[in-house]
Amino acid sequence: MIAKQIIGKDFYGVLKYNRNKVDKGEAIVLDSNLSTNSVVKQTKEFNVIRQLKPNLSRAVYHVSLNLPYSDSEKLSNEDFASLNRDFLEGMGFDDNQYIIFLHFDTDICHTHFVANRVKYDGNVVSDSKNYQRSEELVRQLELKYNLTKLILKEESNVLSKGEIEKCLRTGDIPARLELQNIIFETLNGNINLELFIKKLKERGVDTKLNQSSTGYISGISFLYKEIPYKGSDVHKKISWQNIKTKLNNYEQIRDHSTVPEIDAGIRASKENAIGDENTNTRVEYIKQQESSNHRQETIPTITKRIESKPKKGLKP
Repeated sequence: MIAKQIIGKDFYGVLKYNRNKVDKGEAIVLDSNLSTNSVVKQTKEFNVIRQLKPNLSRAVYHVSLNLPYSDSEKLSNEDFASLNRDFLEGMGFDDNQYIIFLHFDTDICHTHFVANRVKYDGNVVSDSKNYQRSEELVRQLELKYNLTKLILKEESNVLSKGEIEKCLRTGDIPARLELQNIIFETLNGNINLELFIKKLKERGVDTKLNQSSTGYISGISFLYKEIPYKGSDVHKKISWQNIKTKLNNYEQIRDHSTVPEIDAGIRASKENAIGDENTNTRVEYIKQQESSNHRQETIPTITKRIESKPKKGLKP
């Protein structure tokens, strides 16, 4: 389950948004302790309590709770209402105005609720460390309601909005998160570069080592489930600079010659690798010679032009 929290200033806008969903038949009101169904009157009702803290600019607490498809199908309306009330109470909204909506305008049922940060006694619910507190609470509620647990390891990057929505829609673990786990698990095996690439291949991951103009490895990228990933895009700890420190006895001079072998998908002998390196050296030497000859031919011409050009401020 994922909780998306917004703290805002205007009750009317968020209430109107949800009421429009209800009017279109795309949502229902699950629970509320407000006394009216009119958006205008609900706004006034919220603002009456809000005036107990007139200097508080952001009094609106708007949250959507999103569950994987399999979970949203098995929960009843009362379960959804109870889940939202437990979330509210867990975040400190135990004596506040609120209204809970169930949306079914997408393939996955999800809830929205609007609450007043100002309590009936005039105290304000703190928004300090909202994200950390909500994450801990969500994990607890997943256990209480027997929901699918979306566990992100400490080493995982924050998932993108698209990855989260796909995960909720299909119930599948995001490919990038799977790839992170595969690479981290493989690196823990105390292996060298060649074995690292071989083991990734066995788990469906193709590796490409990027070679700089000097012949050394300068970067790494992966192909997983037909999706290409730059190493640092998979995770900041999976950049080439970080990976090579974890490889067993890694030596740049020794291993850089394997780059063309890996990209071509074949294993060349050490002799061929050395021969290729010597060939590249000869080609580079020829290029340097040609460049040097070109400069030597060009310099006299340029010098001649400069000498023939009249100098400013001098009479001929």
